Amino acid sequence: MSIEAEPLTGSESAGDRLSLSTAAARNLATTTKSVPQMQGITSRWLLRLLPWVEASGGTYRVNRRLSYTVGDGLVTFTNTGGQVRVIPAELQELPALRGFADEAALGTMAGRFETQEFGAGEVIAEFGHRAERVYLIAHGKVDKVGTGKYGNATVIGALADGQYFGEQVLTEPESIWEFTAKAATPCTILSLPRQVVAELSGQYGELGAHLEEVRARPPRPQNRHGEADIAVAAGHAGEPDLPGTFADYEVCPREYELSVAQTVLRIHSRVADLYNEPMDQVEQQLRLTIEALRERQEHELVNNRDFGLLHNADPAQRIHTRTGPPTPDDMDELLATVWKEPSFFLAHPRTIAAFGRECNQRGISP
Repeated sequence: MSIEAEPLTGSESAGDRLSLSTAAARNLATTTKSVPQMQGITSRWLLRLLPWVEASGGTYRVNRRLSYTVGDGLVTFTNTGGQVRVIPAELQELPALRGFADEAALGTMAGRFETQEFGAGEVIAEFGHRAERVYLIAHGKVDKVGTGKYGNATVIGALADGQYFGEQVLTEPESIWEFTAKAATPCTILSLPRQVVAELSGQYGELGAHLEEVRARPPRPQNRHGEADIAVAAGHAGEPDLPGTFADYEVCPREYELSVAQTVLRIHSRVADLYNEPMDQVEQQLRLTIEALRERQEHELVNNRDFGLLHNADPAQRIHTRTGPPTPDDMDELLATVWKEPSFFLAHPRTIAAFGRECNQRGISP
């Protein structure tokens, strides 16, 4: 007996079929299945690289040495149409007004700020000239231009939205600009003239007394990190008087309430009993749910408004790029603000791509 297989042509109908179709044959075949896939799973490098500390209780308290607040926060503005106004209470971010809470005086001062527009490249304040105004940056970027090692002009820093300069006008009547402030982009800036400060100091006695107290206040001994200084003497010649000292601590240290990412996984018993081969349904459901929880954990570590990294970065540790995309120069400036060797860098993928393009333009290997 002989069996011959002939290919079917497209013109043959279902009634004329002479052999078993592939669609019917799949009913008897054993399919090869993958485990359930999930597009939301990432590499989660942050969870792998962060140094973890075991917390035996529900609260993690960070005890630190006492640090003096230097007023390095950001100033917030409101705008109505094209009119920009500084929020009066936000003026306390200026070092000279730190702790001054007279609403009437702050409200009047906020109303006396003048709005100015500067185009890219325009000079706002010039090195060596007398400082006559306090400047608050509502929108845009300002370069601080100083003198380089060989006498050439060089950008020594950048300021952007919410930052300020010229705050010494409030307490130092004869202050001189130590850098040239030049608009790197079109800028909207609020400024307060020196004579207005003197006028308001006479109008509001509490304001004048506060500024006078700030002028007469001796500088608090502190190290370069803003911590209360520890007096130590060095040397072995003679019999010097040794200073007495102690390490002061924060009275109210920061406490972190431990946060929990949780959910309830529901699996009907008949699913686990009848459809448990070739893969364990409970195991796969648990695996995907745990992956989702771990993704949420990393998301919270970066974005949570209470303890997330983005919202807890100190303003003094934030820099603004000089030209736009982050360049190797910006990376050098960022490294200069860190006094410990960083273990890793966390950046948005588009930031990494933009930094790579800047390195390629300069022929530098990232």
